[in-house]
Amino acid sequence: MTNLFPPFEPDRKNGRRRFSRLRRIPVRLLVPNMVTLLALCAGLTSMRLAIEHRFELAIAAIAFAAILDMLDGRIARLLKSTSRFGAELDSLADFVNFGVAPGIILYTFALHELKSLGWIAVLVLALATVLRLARFNVSLDAPPKPAWAQGFFVGVPAPAGAMIALLPIYLELIGIPHLSLTAIVSSFYIMGVAFLMVSRLPTLSLKKTGDRVRRDMVLPIMIAVVMFVALLLSFPWTTLAVGSILYLAAIPVGVLRYRKLALAHGDPGTDPFGDPGAVKVSDETAPAKAGEQPAEQASGKPAKKS
Repeated sequence: MTNLFPPFEPDRKNGRRRFSRLRRIPVRLLVPNMVTLLALCAGLTSMRLAIEHRFELAIAAIAFAAILDMLDGRIARLLKSTSRFGAELDSLADFVNFGVAPGIILYTFALHELKSLGWIAVLVLALATVLRLARFNVSLDAPPKPAWAQGFFVGVPAPAGAMIALLPIYLELIGIPHLSLTAIVSSFYIMGVAFLMVSRLPTLSLKKTGDRVRRDMVLPIMIAVVMFVALLLSFPWTTLAVGSILYLAAIPVGVLRYRKLALAHGDPGTDPFGDPGAVKVSDETAPAKAGEQPAEQASGKPAKKS
């Protein structure tokens, strides 16, 4: 019986694709991708729950997708199973989970009252998410950031943007009445979140700080995590609302801290409000002045190509 899905490999000699026998791969390479697919299923399910007006479960599905999104990358690094395919799959899943699904939930919740204007706000959120993810994929091939700048994101990350975009629903689930201006305020708020996602504002990141913890901070962190989980289970909408407001309030703090660190390290080329195309030229790569020769040419050795 012929193989219905024959694998192929690029033929480097003549540039043609040639078919080859399927090689066995370790199961550990599939685990991160399966986690990503589970997150995608959660995001798609949230849209169905929103259409059925079960907003509590829809938000829970988005939160579950955000948790899985944090785990798949860590699992891939732990199992040493990172791949370009996994990175592309993760970006596509993030677009659906944190760009499309929150917009559908918000449109079903209140934005449908504005009809086309409400749908425009949904489109802006989705477009901001896909543009942010595209920018992130391009930045993977860019030179690494300085060590002090690796504790910051450029703009609000997609999972955080999706969770804070749902703030109008949290407030109504707490008990704030649904007024005639709720849809209008929600639409402007959502477009503001979309702007934060595509902006170049530095926001605090916990990826680097979560690798190692000081010994004297182990117990306080464990107690804080337990308290947060207990509050989230006991008062989910209040906890999510307060967390979203605190996250928005922390954005100016992150900008000030970023600029302070940039000045302390004498690195003005990383100014988030500067020209994104500007590149800081160091003394080693700066062009020689008129009448001067590079050190390699002066010594008779050929210059090394970058």
